[in-house]
Amino acid sequence: MDLFSTTEAASPAPDDPQQAVDPLDPFGADAARANGPLAWRMRPRTLAEYMGQEHLLGEGKLLRRQLDSGRLNSVILYGPPGCGKTALAHLLARELKRPFTELNAVTAGVADVRKVVAQATAQQRAGQAGVLLFIDEIHRFNKTQQSALLPHVEQGLLTLIGASTQNPFFAIIPPLASRSHIVAMEPVSEASMARIVDAAINDPDRGLGAAPVVLDDDARSFLLARTEGDARRTLNALETAHATTPPDDKGVRHISLEVMAECLGEKPVVYDDGDAHYDTASALIKSIRGSDPDASLYWLAKMLIAGEDPLFITRRLMIAASEDIGNADPRALPLAVATHEAVLSMGLPEGRIPLAQTTVYLAVAPKSNAAYKALDAAIADIKSGTVLPVPMHLRDRHYSGAKSLGHGEGYLYPHDYPDHLVAQDYLGAERSYYHPTRQGFEARISDRLDAIEAALKKASPDDGPPP
Repeated sequence: MDLFSTTEAASPAPDDPQQAVDPLDPFGADAARANGPLAWRMRPRTLAEYMGQEHLLGEGKLLRRQLDSGRLNSVILYGPPGCGKTALAHLLARELKRPFTELNAVTAGVADVRKVVAQATAQQRAGQAGVLLFIDEIHRFNKTQQSALLPHVEQGLLTLIGASTQNPFFAIIPPLASRSHIVAMEPVSEASMARIVDAAINDPDRGLGAAPVVLDDDARSFLLARTEGDARRTLNALETAHATTPPDDKGVRHISLEVMAECLGEKPVVYDDGDAHYDTASALIKSIRGSDPDASLYWLAKMLIAGEDPLFITRRLMIAASEDIGNADPRALPLAVATHEAVLSMGLPEGRIPLAQTTVYLAVAPKSNAAYKALDAAIADIKSGTVLPVPMHLRDRHYSGAKSLGHGEGYLYPHDYPDHLVAQDYLGAERSYYHPTRQGFEARISDRLDAIEAALKKASPDDGPPP
């Protein structure tokens, strides 16, 4: 008996949802592959060709360890469309050389499960290993259909590989979920997707490489950014662009940004060149500085749509919170820092939520740059040659010999005086750098400085500390 066939399914009827797999051609007959869509033709034939999911298949990772041991527990592959769930299921069976049967939960029912169980039982009696049963879209099975799998998964007659775009903890009945390992798959990373695109362009047999193809850099970047880790959508768009781009007089198909954007149904955002990148970031900051939340959100949206690194955006927001808002609202900087941490933890698309919240907050917050302007003025003084020595009474006197040099002598400890204030020289020269505004919280700082100045004029260090 062929390793990948089953007793009754070697020649399934056209409407039979059960499919047996040929080990030499795990995704269908060669003729069907040759005429199929690019995404179908380019499915990986071996694990070496599989791109992405390094957190599962990398050295020492979960699935890699199971494959190396020759044993696979029942698993539910959970992830977004186009991340490689079906391809991985076929490759797991191929690596383990186990009898493999596939059902699609959209068309299959309990009767189909019973048929697989009968075939697996016959194979087990013949001394063969238990069957790997792959159920695509398993979340579409109702509770009765899922329950029909339980005893056979429990006994090891069937090793279940389920694929689902829905959270298994909600879509799969708890008894079946507890008997399976939930494997979270991620969208294909941009680096892995780039390798998939390159392989499709260059492969002369399964891909588009039979004739020269040039994919412009901006078209390539646009494709990788817009398809959001969905390899199927990426290859479908690439194939459409290739098919609708006639070859030039040299036989080269030249795929431009405009063609790729049309194939994806999206308008390209010009952002990749350095000017557009920094101009848009500048527009965001200046809109925040100008207290315009609508403009600020628009430029934020453009940066996100263009695929900007969200952590670049959070760094700009942290700068704006201190440079443009400062002490007019001291809560702005902690909020911007918290947003950086939130986006780092969440990623996109959820990270857009705190980004929007903080952008609006910064835009409507009162503004002041008085603090950092004061520092710049002090820096300019020092650079121009005004380098003042530390006054003797302010110098450190804690190290050995400092007291004999007079360090710290005459220093007045403010906490020993009323209101924790005492008049003494802290600079050694007349300088005035910080001039608070009357904006927001900084107005209270200004009032506080006025109060300190008035109190110091009334107080005299000659009065001495209170007893």
